[in-house]
Amino acid sequence: MSYYERHVFFCLNQRENGAACCGRHDAAGMQQHAKSRIKALDLNGKGHIRINKSGCLDRCDEGPCIVVYPEGVWYTYVDAHDIDEIIDRHLVKGEVVDRLRI
Repeated sequence: MSYYERHVFFCLNQRENGAACCGRHDAAGMQQHAKSRIKALDLNGKGHIRINKSGCLDRCDEGPCIVVYPEGVWYTYVDAHDIDEIIDRHLVKGEVVDRLRI
């Protein structure tokens, strides 16, 4: 068994040249929202869920992105409601959220 049941990486990349990047979509705020929500649900820590920051995940053209391991499922999102849906359905219930999958 791995240390965490699920490990979630939020791309926070900020490109200088004006090119598409996750950082322009409040990725840092969304990562903090997810981290706070997981803590509030008492799902953080060993054997549970870890929410991490990441550098460029190289999918910026598809919108802001996160990846959930060990499944290797990639998501995009628009706002905190999308993040909450990913938490409630995928991280808690184990259901892939097809409408947000990339």
